[in-house]
Amino acid sequence: MTAPLLEVRDLTVSFDGFKAIDGLSLSILPRSVRVLIGPNGAGKSTLLDTIIGRVRPAQGHIVFQGRDITRTPEYEIVQLGICRKFQAPGILDSLSVFENLALAARHHRPWWSFFRFGLEADLTERVEEILDLIHLRDKRDAPARSLAHGQKQWLEIGMVVASDADLLLLDEPAAGMSHAEVEQTAALVKRLSARHSLIVIDHDMTFVAQLDAPVSVLHMGRLLKEGSLDEVRSDPQVASVYLGRVEEDALGRA
Repeated sequence: MTAPLLEVRDLTVSFDGFKAIDGLSLSILPRSVRVLIGPNGAGKSTLLDTIIGRVRPAQGHIVFQGRDITRTPEYEIVQLGICRKFQAPGILDSLSVFENLALAARHHRPWWSFFRFGLEADLTERVEEILDLIHLRDKRDAPARSLAHGQKQWLEIGMVVASDADLLLLDEPAAGMSHAEVEQTAALVKRLSARHSLIVIDHDMTFVAQLDAPVSVLHMGRLLKEGSLDEVRSDPQVASVYLGRVEEDALGRA
């Protein structure tokens, strides 16, 4: 039986007495995708913040590759092999697409040496591979500020991949994308699972369906339901607290 890459054990996170995460447990297998859904305020982003070390839990443990990282500083967690993409792209607009990826690839080496000495041959090859992976080969030397919204999202996903982390945390990677871009992003996430594990937060059920991955539904900081998308969709509790709202919002935007 394959050992989990990540285990969250009885995790509780409190803010001034409010439990943003309340006794949550889940596990992530190597080379897999797990989708987190739930209404706003369910604790999804707080969970990612806690995994990456930005937030400290009141109780519980986070175990990564058999090591307890609950109290480990964020920079050490990144070095151990966890990297996060936030909802809003955090790219450097004045740098080219290649330069953004190159800096991410050199996360464990002095950043300034890239500009002084250039990128090592092995990392150059890796960046070129990622350019093809995220479909930005033709934008290689373009300034990041010139990219369309969806392309900026792909660039930041590429930067997370360039860190060579074992676990990638993606917060709403398909937000604001066209239908075609959503399809490309889902295909990209599925390709990435051949080498990485991914935790993906998203509200777009079309995108979630295309991932064809296990879904964990969070509500009020607790794990409400786990299973396939069809299984969670058919659950009356999930429908009442979340999926009905999502469908209403989608109809309102139509």
